[in-house]
Amino acid sequence: MIRHFLIAAFSVLLPAAAFAEDTKMHVTFDLGHTTLFATLDDTPAARDFAAMLPLTLTLSDYHGIEKVADLGKRLDSTGMPSSYTPQAGDITQYAPWKNLALFLKPFQNSNGLVRLGQFDGDFSALHQPGEIEVTISASD
Repeated sequence: MIRHFLIAAFSVLLPAAAFAEDTKMHVTFDLGHTTLFATLDDTPAARDFAAMLPLTLTLSDYHGIEKVADLGKRLDSTGMPSSYTPQAGDITQYAPWKNLALFLKPFQNSNGLVRLGQFDGDFSALHQPGEIEVTISASD
């Protein structure tokens, strides 16, 4: 009963295609001719991010470690740790700067970094220099 209530409550915030019975949120990152698949965590921050979709952003290179873009707001990090140690393929927000941060390489534990999810498989299309336009959408 509670699970069905939660599913109904979350479906108000997310497109139906993004929300699977197992509470995983699936999204795509479209980079022109390449589509990357990702799974968002079941957290307040990830649900807050998913509620913003679809979203088109310009990703910039940040020291060859991550691709970043301004989300324009801090996501709801209620109950999340105050820091996080990112791995390659992690999707995060650096809350102090309101940035979406997609990690290309592992990095050190960082205060204010909030994990949102991770890429499912190959994400090498992000390993190109300069800016990349990406559209992030809910997925079936």
